[in-house]
Amino acid sequence: MAWRNVWRNSRRSAITIAAMTLALFVELVYAGLVQGLVLGMTEDATAYELGDVQVFTKGYLTKPSLYDVVENPEEAIEKLEAEGYRATGRLFGGGLAASGELSSGGVFVGIDPEQDAATMDLHTAMAEGTWLSDDDPKGVVVGRGLARTLSLELGDEVVVLSGAADGSVANDLFQVRGVLMSVASGLDRSGILMTESTFRELMVVPEGTHKLFVRKPVDTPLSEAKEAVVAIVGSGEEAPAVKSWKEVSPFLAQYIDSVSSVVVVMYVIVYLAVGILILNAMLMALFERIREFGVLKAIGYSPIQVLSMMLIEGFIQGVVATGLGIALAIPVMWYLGTHGVDVGVLGGMEMAGMTMPAVWMGHYTPDVLVVPVAILFVIVFIAVIYPAVKAARLSPLDAMHHQ
Repeated sequence: MAWRNVWRNSRRSAITIAAMTLALFVELVYAGLVQGLVLGMTEDATAYELGDVQVFTKGYLTKPSLYDVVENPEEAIEKLEAEGYRATGRLFGGGLAASGELSSGGVFVGIDPEQDAATMDLHTAMAEGTWLSDDDPKGVVVGRGLARTLSLELGDEVVVLSGAADGSVANDLFQVRGVLMSVASGLDRSGILMTESTFRELMVVPEGTHKLFVRKPVDTPLSEAKEAVVAIVGSGEEAPAVKSWKEVSPFLAQYIDSVSSVVVVMYVIVYLAVGILILNAMLMALFERIREFGVLKAIGYSPIQVLSMMLIEGFIQGVVATGLGIALAIPVMWYLGTHGVDVGVLGGMEMAGMTMPAVWMGHYTPDVLVVPVAILFVIVFIAVIYPAVKAARLSPLDAMHHQ
């Protein structure tokens, strides 16, 4: 009877099902896009610049100093790798970079090319040229923004000037061998990457590392990874500080969390509109069938049976809408998950210290599919329950005399 009742007014049922189908389609596609953006930003932040966990001297974050280094980083790296983690050290210094008549502030980063490539993904983010090599100690990789500021191209020379750790003047002439893609605003605007040996010679930092970047195994929770690193490097007064990437960059972590909450807001807006439409359709169906409900109750239908019939009618429409919505969304989700969306001029736009990727990829998992469908059925139940209860409480005599 519920199936028959759904199609008694086929136009109204079709409009209701179409609205639910459209809402589900939008939510499935949109949720995957937002999930892809969140995962992409997180992966970019950890893989290029932050790592999952960082190790540095206490106070280094608030007041970075060329003299504050983590001692014996090689020993810590060896222990971490024995536990299944990946780690690399980076050296940092600041100064002036110039080319021709142009100059700009620069952040000098000393990197072990092989160890860093085995740990982080920055070596894969080359817009032009090639990654660092110990065979080319005078070759540097610069951020795209800095390359624009100084009008640098591959093969151009760039002069760096700073103060070395021993109090001497650190200056040298380097050649641009590569330009980074826009992966992080700091590196993009002022980054000059050089080999670790070149940095040590330039800035006179013979030992230690300013930061140790640790990448965790994929299935290891971030908190557990931090505890493992603390256990290896120590936790006493003299031990270095250990922080997760969310603690190092809390604003970015909050921004990513806020992006995730946008999905919830979208659910509320879209499904609220659909819920109102379902409620209106079921109330109209109720008023059209008052006399019929009276007859059903007069011949022995209980209030529970009437209530169940109305709920099943809503459930049937939800099932049909779910099937149609998923069928329409699958090819779109496949395309977004494999090819993404070319965002054009928005690519490279800064967002909370990170940059918008040129291609926005969707990320679709069972959770992304289940949650919108589950919420749709909850909304259907909430919208149908009031008309169903109203129908169940009808008096048979009053209903049969209804005009």
